[in-house]
Amino acid sequence: MNSSKKKVNKYEWLIPTALIILSLVPAMAGTARLVELSSDAEVTSANARFFDSPLPVTVHIVGATLYAILGAFQFAPTLRRRKTHLHRFIGKWILVPSGIAVALSGLWMNQFYQLPEIDGEFLYIQRIIFGSAMFLSIVLGYFAVRRKDYKSHGNWMMRAYAIGLGAGTQVFTHIPWLIFFGEPNELTRALLMLAGWVINLAIAEWIIRKPKIKPVERTAYVS
Repeated sequence: MNSSKKKVNKYEWLIPTALIILSLVPAMAGTARLVELSSDAEVTSANARFFDSPLPVTVHIVGATLYAILGAFQFAPTLRRRKTHLHRFIGKWILVPSGIAVALSGLWMNQFYQLPEIDGEFLYIQRIIFGSAMFLSIVLGYFAVRRKDYKSHGNWMMRAYAIGLGAGTQVFTHIPWLIFFGEPNELTRALLMLAGWVINLAIAEWIIRKPKIKPVERTAYVS
């Protein structure tokens, strides 16, 4: 039994580590954007919207970084045990507020920023759908845990995290296209962005719906 417990402890951090690695590229890009906004960088057509209204993008970047990196730790079984209280504290006081901030600031920027021409109507609609879905999933997950429905809570929060981590997966959906075909056009970019969200949600749904392995019942023998 001890060796089995050690094995679980050894591998339980693989998923959080992988999720943190997936979060690093958008986190570094966001940090670079904040440095740009806090410096005397040149204002161009590509970044003018951020300089004109820096608060929404700042909220979005800070919230997304906290949400992605700290959210990864919630997938460690040790932190999910109710005995530790750390899972509850991080979720209630950091992840729920930061996740809602990410969703709402993303929706605000999508609606009011002067977006580049390559971000066409298809991508605009996608952002409304996935931003709203992320917000709704967090709200449903929050009220589920208030009802002590821990299974539904975990499922909804996993869906919200999958959407929130879309930026990390979208890096990898874009890289092959950039290498082999160069800069994507409006439709291709929208499809590559969509692929990132769909891949994450498909994995989340597979985890949620896959059959749970029941422990083998042991029979006691009396001699």
